[in-house]
Amino acid sequence: MTVTEVSHPADWHGERMTHDDRWQRTLTDAHRAELLAAAEAALRAGTPLAELTPEVFPLPTLGPLLARLGAGVTGGSGVGLLRGVPVAGLTEERCEILAVGLASHVGDLVPQLSQRVPLVHVRDEGTDPARSTTRSFQHRRRLGFHADPTDVVALLCVRPARSGGLSTVVSAVAVHNEIVRTRPDLAAVLYQPWWFDRRTGDGPESFHQQPIYARAEAGALVCNYGPDYIRSARRSAHVPPLSPTQVEAMTVLDQLTHSPRFVLTMDLRPGDMQFLDNRVVLHSRTAYEDDPDPALRRDLIRLWLDTGRIGRIAA
Repeated sequence: MTVTEVSHPADWHGERMTHDDRWQRTLTDAHRAELLAAAEAALRAGTPLAELTPEVFPLPTLGPLLARLGAGVTGGSGVGLLRGVPVAGLTEERCEILAVGLASHVGDLVPQLSQRVPLVHVRDEGTDPARSTTRSFQHRRRLGFHADPTDVVALLCVRPARSGGLSTVVSAVAVHNEIVRTRPDLAAVLYQPWWFDRRTGDGPESFHQQPIYARAEAGALVCNYGPDYIRSARRSAHVPPLSPTQVEAMTVLDQLTHSPRFVLTMDLRPGDMQFLDNRVVLHSRTAYEDDPDPALRRDLIRLWLDTGRIGRIAA
């Protein structure tokens, strides 16, 4: 097949984004007061997290700001950052309510994992990354650049790590177009079916095929990548080894996603909430070291959101 470059607002390089603050918003004191009042009302009413919607979690002045932020994520650069969420001194329950309430104004909550939970806490659980059921959010090692399986992923930072744990983001569009320009033969390979591991166990349902790059919505680009999950799919007896061409394609893809030319790095601090469009952005995290005190260890709340656009295979 012939693969061509894609024109999209999310075709950016890291340095340009570093000097462009249009994808960032900071809450005012009035916004924070409004948010805390909505969270307390939800807590008093006993509203389950899965039922927090803009109707039951109203944010009269903050809601429009979140709508603009969400529009920039899903129709623009694919990246949004909200600063100043008042998490300091709050209980875990209240932080969860804040996260879900804010996110509900950007998209509909998508349940996660086989337990269909409304959110997960991204923190080191001491799990072995090589285990067939370990997910990337459960350990502290470096992650490969990947896309989550929903339209948007949101992360609210409650506490950063003692060191490391930096969030790194690249434009899947910019990387795609670079490969088309420099290695069109490998670009075609990325549009072919690849085996992925859902990490749901050892049964055949844990493995599925999909292309790394695809076109949808009248030619819009969609990226599905996760090198850790592609490589671990080889643990299945019915999944063939990666071909030499696939190995080369992944090598080039990984080189570009780790290039300073493409990477945007964020040192998320308490109260920062990141929103990423999984179709056009890949994200990663550097390895980190935690504080010996469990109360001070890294904790990010992860939410998956559906914005009513293209569906993805659940992971």
